Amino acid sequence: MPAQILLAGGAGYIGSHAALALQAAGYEVLVFDNLSTGHREFLRFGRQVTGDLADRATLAKVFATNNILAVMHFAACAYVGESVTDPAKYYRNNVANTLNLLEAARDHGVRHVIFSSTCATYGLPQHLPLREDHPQNPVNPYGRTKLAVEWMLRDFAGAYAMNFCSLRYFNAAGAAPAGTGIGEWHEPETHLIPLALQASLDPARPLRLFGADYATQDGSCVRDYIHVCDLAEAHILALEWLLAGGKSAAFNLGNGRGYSVREVLACAAKVTGLPPAVEEAPRRPGDPDVLVGDAGRAMAELGWKPVRADLEQIVGSAWEWELSRLPPPRAG
Repeated sequence: MPAQILLAGGAGYIGSHAALALQAAGYEVLVFDNLSTGHREFLRFGRQVTGDLADRATLAKVFATNNILAVMHFAACAYVGESVTDPAKYYRNNVANTLNLLEAARDHGVRHVIFSSTCATYGLPQHLPLREDHPQNPVNPYGRTKLAVEWMLRDFAGAYAMNFCSLRYFNAAGAAPAGTGIGEWHEPETHLIPLALQASLDPARPLRLFGADYATQDGSCVRDYIHVCDLAEAHILALEWLLAGGKSAAFNLGNGRGYSVREVLACAAKVTGLPPAVEEAPRRPGDPDVLVGDAGRAMAELGWKPVRADLEQIVGSAWEWELSRLPPPRAG
């Protein structure tokens, strides 16, 4: 049986793009997903097993009956606001279920783990751009659960000879080329770019602009947007790094420059020809003025470079995906 890469949460947004990239690079893909937030329509690449990380028996069977070389872990709850109102859900799913996954990997001799982490582990920035040595002081349960897993990975590496890469994403955006059948699809949708495009398509669904008094050039907050296909390629490079004997490490994944909300809205209007409907709303608690990452370590050590860094390219790919989801026009 050929060696496989197990993608926990591989039917989700980033996981499905990683599955596409891995298959294109010649890897055997095994997707493990409970489809609670992932999509059956995204199960297009490799083999699939429907299962839940809370089910230790199913996990053990999957590892015992397959030749798994490495694990890529995308499965997590990821709504910041929900993590504040229901932290138990986040600690159970993001931390306890990750422990199940890591124990199953350890028990079956799988030593390589690539973890989907986040810049939310840093909390409020003390300096910009954010580097991997920035203090990690997350300000919400979502970020704290991701940091807990980073610590868990370090402890497993020390005790059980596992190795890992924690990939700290900034704002994933965009979609794979048209025809691949995958893109950004969250229910509910909370990310700026798809919300802006949906507000362009339907003025009855205006985008809420949270805060217009940030200490930025135009008063709206600034974020670092990274194309999801660039993120997917970083996972392959991290895998190859570990397989070649590279040391366990954390890597930022971002473009290294920020765009304000108003700049994104202007870009959406340019790409679509339809200015998004917008309504202003108060700031959300804890939102920093600017979040921009320094991905120099990933570039130097993994050989990674974002090649889809232009905002118009990112928004354009997301627009193609949104258009592909529209119902076909009625005949006659």
